[in-house]
Amino acid sequence: MKPDPKLISINDNKNKILKLLDDLVLQPRLRALEWAKVTKQTPNMKIGYPGQHLASLVTGMIGTRTGARGHDLVDGSETKSCSRVDQLDKCNACGAKVMRFETTCPDCKSPSIKRNDDSKWLFTIRSERDLKVLTEEVPRIVLALADYPHFDAGDFETLRFSIYEIWPQDARHASFPLLMKGYFESIYQGHKQVDSGKTPAPKNFWPKSYQFYKCNPVQTFSATVLKANTAPKVTIDLFVEPAVDRATLTPLAMPTELLSIEELLFAISVAKPAEIGHCLAPGAKIEDVQRIAAAPRAKKDLKNLYQLLPTLNEALRAPLSLRDTDRPVSFAKEYRRR
Repeated sequence: MKPDPKLISINDNKNKILKLLDDLVLQPRLRALEWAKVTKQTPNMKIGYPGQHLASLVTGMIGTRTGARGHDLVDGSETKSCSRVDQLDKCNACGAKVMRFETTCPDCKSPSIKRNDDSKWLFTIRSERDLKVLTEEVPRIVLALADYPHFDAGDFETLRFSIYEIWPQDARHASFPLLMKGYFESIYQGHKQVDSGKTPAPKNFWPKSYQFYKCNPVQTFSATVLKANTAPKVTIDLFVEPAVDRATLTPLAMPTELLSIEELLFAISVAKPAEIGHCLAPGAKIEDVQRIAAAPRAKKDLKNLYQLLPTLNEALRAPLSLRDTDRPVSFAKEYRRR
């Protein structure tokens, strides 16, 4: 998980990142928003190629001049981009499409709008060779994400850009190749056998999903954009220097709200007290977690258990399974054990 310093050739990275975001993303988006009000066409910014530029500046590594056909970075890394900004929304009353900047439905004028936040990274695996390249030859997966940090509060004026890394050949990230192998063998090949004339959809990899956290991604960059729809101002919140050994970084903590109660209780039952202690909420006690976990099912204070233990670190979630590979899992209440 240590980047090759000989391949790091881009310097003054933070300043270049600020200029890149403004030149390639924020200013073009402002113009697209203005034209969208006239044309009623989506202003959705496509972050694919800007995401590759951003990946180069965060890792300090140039591309290989191959577009979508070769290595995305000079060290052989693969980059994937996902934007949840300016997705098309839907009117709850009449089903009409609603743009993100519209506050009421353009057809029926209803203020009841379903705001969408479901874009994902796509991995195309159509052969054993594709699978081997992705899981055994590519040294690093660089995931770029543009989203709204305050989406649930309806704040669409604040944007966030993030970069995460997964190193498929490192034991810490062993869930990623297992996930891709499971998709190819169970989903892709299974669908091809049923309908050989149809190409199955790529593997969907959802940001902030259960499987995302199980792959132990490490975050190397984050930036917040305030007043994004009028006068963008970018602040870099996190920047890990390109040469830093990624093995020294702590993987993202997994929110326990993604777990079923059975999964949470299992994780607690096999964990050492010291491991639980690292994930407790401020002021919470290990004894309280153990007491609730040991109580009869009918008397368990389940809501309090999630509050006492809001996240699982790498060690606590290690015993948990990957679950199914053919569908996303976002919240425990949506999950049903088979």
